[in-house]
Amino acid sequence: MERTLPQPPAQNQASRADQVSVVVIGYNDAAHVADAVRSALSQGPAVREVIAVDDCSTDGSADILARLADADPRLRVIRRTANSGGCGTPRNDGIDAAAAPYVMFLDSDDVLPPGATAALLGAAHRHGAEVAAGLCVRRELPSGREVPWQPELYAKARLVARPELRTRLVHDTLCVNKLYRTAFLREHGVRFPEGRFIYEDFVFTARMLAAAPRIALVPDTVYVWHVRRAAAKLSISLDRAGIANWQARMEAHRQSVEILRDAHGTGGKRLARAARAKFLDHGLRMYTRELTARGTEYQRQWWALTRAYLATFDDADLEAAPAPGRVIARVLLAADAPRDLTRLKQVAARPARLAPPYARAADATPIWAEDLPQVTLEHLLVRPVRLLPIAVDGALRPAAGGTRLTLRLRELYGRVADAGPATVDVELVHRQGHLPGLRRTAAFRTEKPGETWLATVLLDLGSLDDGVWDVRLRLHFEDGTTRDTTANAVAGPGLLRRTVVPSRRRGVLLVQPYATQAGNLSVRLAPGVRGVAGVAKRRLTRLLRSVRGTAGR
Repeated sequence: MERTLPQPPAQNQASRADQVSVVVIGYNDAAHVADAVRSALSQGPAVREVIAVDDCSTDGSADILARLADADPRLRVIRRTANSGGCGTPRNDGIDAAAAPYVMFLDSDDVLPPGATAALLGAAHRHGAEVAAGLCVRRELPSGREVPWQPELYAKARLVARPELRTRLVHDTLCVNKLYRTAFLREHGVRFPEGRFIYEDFVFTARMLAAAPRIALVPDTVYVWHVRRAAAKLSISLDRAGIANWQARMEAHRQSVEILRDAHGTGGKRLARAARAKFLDHGLRMYTRELTARGTEYQRQWWALTRAYLATFDDADLEAAPAPGRVIARVLLAADAPRDLTRLKQVAARPARLAPPYARAADATPIWAEDLPQVTLEHLLVRPVRLLPIAVDGALRPAAGGTRLTLRLRELYGRVADAGPATVDVELVHRQGHLPGLRRTAAFRTEKPGETWLATVLLDLGSLDDGVWDVRLRLHFEDGTTRDTTANAVAGPGLLRRTVVPSRRRGVLLVQPYATQAGNLSVRLAPGVRGVAGVAKRRLTRLLRSVRGTAGR
């Protein structure tokens, strides 16, 4: 979570004054650019200047920046005469203009938390590092929910003497949660791709790592990435509906891998392999989860383009990736047309689930499907139970005294039966994470011997507050092992439908079970009569449209 970071000791303040140029880039973002600039100016004496590069905005951003510059002489405004089409060119303008020994980047719709610059600069000075990096949090707006980005990297302060000694660095492709020595960037030609180049930070970060800097890591929050999913114009990272976005992501990744592979011998090859493994575990899984929501033509193009790119990976690249991404890649390479999209979506979920059928080859080796025997799943026979992609189906139904959650646990090549299903802890967790939840425990009973087990829980949803609640599960087995997972949302008669339940505080509560993008079971609760009336109105509107459509045929 965002917090105020400690300032350097007083005796060090003078030596660290006027050390940083903060480059803020923006285009037609008049609603947010002032907040970004102010967050940079308020970093304290470490900031010598804030360079605001306006990419030829037409919405009044230039006037806002001009007024801010009149109020604070540390703000320099560069106004481009033609829009560059991307984020790389204005950031390069900032690198060229920077007058301070160190430079940072900030997007116009994000902010720097208090003390961020001091924390990074202090780490760079202590270790003589060319780069210092800290934790970024993704803040969902308007809810305010915060999710840390790559928290494993920033669990504790450390110095990485060479990037190949910490290959997980390739997982953090952001350029904005880092401080760079300006001379280092210029000497090694570390720049962003120019013009209309999406995911330009992939390439910039690869060039930075290829130049082999000493990198100081700090556990402090140094960047707040604002995620506005309901915005009229989505950011590049959220606007994934068109196939061009996926093509751009693959191209940026391809260039990054080439840059790393060509850098400083064996170390570069290690980083390149780690970057490919990250692509399978992050990018491939993320877009696979979204496939069932896309049209047939998108799915066909995506499948063909992805197969072609994966064909450039060698077997060692695939084996270096975590199992879910590796399995998805092998299915894509084995099938020349889209197939098993719902099943692949569940494998791509976090945590992964493998739904039936559970096929075996002639020698009893687990395989993806009888017609794809080359996609083997033998790792499931030795993988620890706590990491198995165990499938649990979840269904919510109205019941006397509350809402009944029925969970069906499925066998997985004999591993579940061997472990012995015992109980399941059910927890409803508020999506924003700041409200008390609901916890229940139920015992499993055999439904079909050696195939499925059932558990039922009665939930008092009326005791919960409004909002979205995610269903989390912890499976307990008789052999003492556990597995944390989610429930696959099951559709069917009477399922995933809105219902009304009594609420002690609201009178009535509207309950809407639904499947998330990854197919996980969640439930949305709306308060009282207003929520019920809103649903009734929308249903009536749909009915009238249907009647009018029928009358017009």
